[in-house]
Amino acid sequence: MTGSPARGFTLIEVLVALAIVAITLGAGIKAAGSLTNNTARFAEVTAAQWCAENRLTALTLAHLYPDVGDSDFSCDQLGRTYSGKLVVRPTPNPNFRRVDAQVLDENGAPILLLSTILGRS
Repeated sequence: MTGSPARGFTLIEVLVALAIVAITLGAGIKAAGSLTNNTARFAEVTAAQWCAENRLTALTLAHLYPDVGDSDFSCDQLGRTYSGKLVVRPTPNPNFRRVDAQVLDENGAPILLLSTILGRS
């Protein structure tokens, strides 16, 4: 009686397949983690932009010609309080002022900077 060759996978083939699956799963987990970080960053930047836009819009609607100088502000968006810095600088034309609204994170690092020009009313 002659034996027929055994059918199936060798141990090496199984180990190679497991290594490929492990590498693929690792890459997928890393990609999912990156997406989560990007989503959190996007939410933070969006809230910071709302803060800065609200501050600059309030200045525009007040029809006040802002004094040159720096001031601090804060605002609440999405359940968090953001701190910010309002910087008013003169322009070559004395009828206009450049206003920068910079929103900072809890460590004082800048998240966003929005600028506008305000004129005398």
